[in-house]
Amino acid sequence: MLIFWTLTGLACALAGLLILSAARSGGRQGMPVATDAVRGRALARDLAELDRMAARGVLAGEALETARAEVARRHLDPVAAGLAEPLDDRAQARHASWVLGGVAAGVLGALGLYIWQGNPGVPDQPYARRVAEWAETPGMLDAPRLAAVMGREAEARPDSFEAQALLGAARFEAGDSIGAAQALRRAAALKPGDAQTWARLGEALVRTQDGEVGEDAEMAFTRALELDPNQLGARYFLGELALERGDAPRVHEMWGPLIAALSPADPRRVDLESRLPARPGGAG
Repeated sequence: MLIFWTLTGLACALAGLLILSAARSGGRQGMPVATDAVRGRALARDLAELDRMAARGVLAGEALETARAEVARRHLDPVAAGLAEPLDDRAQARHASWVLGGVAAGVLGALGLYIWQGNPGVPDQPYARRVAEWAETPGMLDAPRLAAVMGREAEARPDSFEAQALLGAARFEAGDSIGAAQALRRAAALKPGDAQTWARLGEALVRTQDGEVGEDAEMAFTRALELDPNQLGARYFLGELALERGDAPRVHEMWGPLIAALSPADPRRVDLESRLPARPGGAG
């Protein structure tokens, strides 16, 4: 927490220095009239500098927006454009004080809100303890937290097929396709005769390849169908692969039972039927 507030203070100080510098440069006497092109390039340069500071984490949030507004004002107001007399030093100092006061008020307001609503004195809870607390209410967890709980369970029982299979399913739902594939490989090794595990492994592998049915996924789907021809998910992906290869008989072999299992009004059935290639010899 001390590190966080130290970095926050430094970011605010840098923002204040940037605003002061912009204010002072805007109030210099004898400033020549700038053309639109010159002012535009100067504005773009200063905004780019702010973006670089934001990318490095020096400026963020309200301080960044305040700095951008000040830079834009300095370049676009009549003084910066050379259409009016610049402010004298005292007026410019008052203006800079107002701007810095606004930045300080925003920072202090955010700090007060955090102290009021947050718990600044509470230390960060170790990850293992948080996972243990999540495990007490598994039915109320989102997918990433449930995957964390199942990961702890699988680690405690590395030889349990159920633990590895559930971990694979949880990681898949959480969007961790690589982690899901790893867990499902372990589950398949522990119970090679489970068709559903092979089918799930194939789907996880497809997701890791951005929807492409690679060699490993094809082998997993094929193994799933060898164990259980009713694994419709495996049939779908193998049919997609056959369609890509131009193997019409294989597409019909894979998708025929899948289409028959779907309701005639199911949009998925309509889609599959519309994509079925003609059989060799002209048969539909």
